[in-house]
Amino acid sequence: MDIKRAVTNKRAVFLMLLFLCVFLLLFGRILYIQAGKTVRGHDLVAMAESFYATSEELPGERGDIFDRSGNAIAEEVPSYKVLAYLDESYGEYVEDPEATAETLAPYIDSDPNELESRLSEDKFQVELGSGARNLTYEQMKEIEALDLDGIASIEETKRFYPNGEFASHLIGYSSSNEEKAKTGLEASLDDYLQEKDGFIEYEMDRRGLSVSSGAERVTLPEDGDDVYTTLDTNIQASLELAMTKVDEEYNPEKMTAIVADPKTGEILGMSNRPGFNPNAYEDVENYMNYAISDSFEPGSTMKTFTLAAAIEEGVFDEEATFESGSYEINSETKIHDVKPEGWGTISYREGVLRSSNVLMTKLALDELGPERFYPYWDQFGFMDKTGIDLPQEGESNIIDGSLINAATTSYGQGSTVTPIQIIQAASAIANDGKMMKPYVVKEIVSEGEEELLLENEPEQVGQPVSAETAAQVRSLLRGVVADEVGSGNAYDIDGLEVAGKTGTAQIASGGTYLSGHGNYTYSFLGMAPYEDPEVVVYVAVTKPNLTGEQPGTEPVAHIFNTVMQRSLEHLSVAPSKEEIKEETEQLGYEIPDFIGTRVSRVESELEDEGFDVHILGDEGTVEAQQPNAGTRMMQGEKIVLRTNADEVELPDMYGWSYRDVMKVVSSAGLETSFQGSGYLDTQSVEPGETIARGDVLGGSFVPREELDLTQEEEEETEGDVEQEVEETETQVIEEPETEVEEEE
Repeated sequence: MDIKRAVTNKRAVFLMLLFLCVFLLLFGRILYIQAGKTVRGHDLVAMAESFYATSEELPGERGDIFDRSGNAIAEEVPSYKVLAYLDESYGEYVEDPEATAETLAPYIDSDPNELESRLSEDKFQVELGSGARNLTYEQMKEIEALDLDGIASIEETKRFYPNGEFASHLIGYSSSNEEKAKTGLEASLDDYLQEKDGFIEYEMDRRGLSVSSGAERVTLPEDGDDVYTTLDTNIQASLELAMTKVDEEYNPEKMTAIVADPKTGEILGMSNRPGFNPNAYEDVENYMNYAISDSFEPGSTMKTFTLAAAIEEGVFDEEATFESGSYEINSETKIHDVKPEGWGTISYREGVLRSSNVLMTKLALDELGPERFYPYWDQFGFMDKTGIDLPQEGESNIIDGSLINAATTSYGQGSTVTPIQIIQAASAIANDGKMMKPYVVKEIVSEGEEELLLENEPEQVGQPVSAETAAQVRSLLRGVVADEVGSGNAYDIDGLEVAGKTGTAQIASGGTYLSGHGNYTYSFLGMAPYEDPEVVVYVAVTKPNLTGEQPGTEPVAHIFNTVMQRSLEHLSVAPSKEEIKEETEQLGYEIPDFIGTRVSRVESELEDEGFDVHILGDEGTVEAQQPNAGTRMMQGEKIVLRTNADEVELPDMYGWSYRDVMKVVSSAGLETSFQGSGYLDTQSVEPGETIARGDVLGGSFVPREELDLTQEEEEETEGDVEQEVEETETQVIEEPETEVEEEE
């Protein structure tokens, strides 16, 4: 008995000591962990926080892109994303994936079976595909109205291009679903435009309730910087409309056009076809900005610079003569004019007007010589990239090494250049010899315009010729357009004094040149007014679908004439005083005295003459007219006639010039209370309401670019400036076993 008790006591003591050791060991470990807060190198605090900590993104906004006047071209706008909660711990969750998918699928352009599969996943929440992103407010409200359990919407932002296919290759596009912007300024300026998201950190339980006792950590987002371009929305819009019309009518392989200010190098407009709508970038057919990247054989537009080199070197005499038709370089190679038999012996000046290849060859080989000819191509910037602030600029290839190379290069074949190089070189001709570097970014400012980060100024990059040479070249190019024998008659726009040079370039394919009607790149390089150009425009159309004898000038002329006329109107470049005098004295219609004549007969007579007639009052005789008798007017101008009625109905004068509005005011005998200048934006008496003599007419005038004109109204002011004139240039190189022609 005593032995048993002794053994039991020993065991008890042993167990107690063992328990005490274990307790002390565990207690020591706890104290150690509590003091160090680590286990096997793992931070226990961080691990605990990770079970409860969550963060919510505070998105920043990508910087906006504007035109030169501050109109948004690319901006961030609100959009909505729909997602689904699948975990029953959330509260409202998707209980019936099949029924939910069947109802929701049509609203997010999704396949019901695929959507049901997403809604059946073992996840807390899921996104519902591309159709459930970038939704408008209206689309989001329609989905909310379905009242589907577990389906929720989140507001976010998306990149939006309000003008659609508007300088799309220049601006490029960016998507919130892409890591990087893809093309254009969106790509090259991504470091400026890119936003930095912020976040808010806090602790929450599985039910989504905060347990942080208000302890939150917030990192504020940083919005991207804003970019202001040199683009002019009015000019760019007219360019896009003209390009679209030609694209639809002629279905060319490709087109490019550039509008620039030759005095500064600023790009006012740039467009390409095929184009794309950056709001639907998934369907982009052509990523290449031809105006920047396309290096091609330009054709006779390059004769402009051969001519400038010859004049600068003092070897061009307008009255000197040469035998046109052909030029024999060697026994195997001849250069031909448009007419292989030529025009006989003609002057150098006539050779320029007729776009003679023989004259250009003679200037390059006989008058200048290759040793003096090629340096001018370097001075005009054709040997190097322009350095324009756009990505993926192409490189030229000026071939030399033989007399044939110099000859073909002199009239734009063999060697290749880019359209933007042509624009830069043309600025020297338009700007009295000073060549200006082209650029499209005017300035970059930080969000909120607190800091100017970058500002581009006009940069002269050379002076290949003197002011006197540039003036003489412009005078000769004016003859190309205006002279009876000139090759550019299709581009002669009344009142604008256009100077320029046509081009019809052969297209190399498979080691030879294409032939056949329409298988050329038709182009025109023009500037106006020629004495002091404000605008330079280059247009190139490749392989348009021409019918019968339809000349290649037609699609090019439609684009050039439309854009040049609209550009100069928008920039308020008026015709010269001499031209105004000539038009009013020789071409104007002298307004007769209509007082006392029946208004119906007067209206018919004036409309037959092409005037825009507005009658104030009912049928009767004319009591007042504006303009007064003896005034000379051009077709299309407004004439206002008032009858002897006591009260008259006012016409809709929205968009009328101040001068035209005053015709109504004077004829109706009204008092005025107007504000501003330019074109009528508002009128105090609504169109169709009556007004009596002595009443006050108020309203506001604004600059033309601030008017909200419809396309139809814009087209009415545009006028018909197209001319159907056939091209008259041909380029032929005869070599052993080959003969290649270029027709203009």
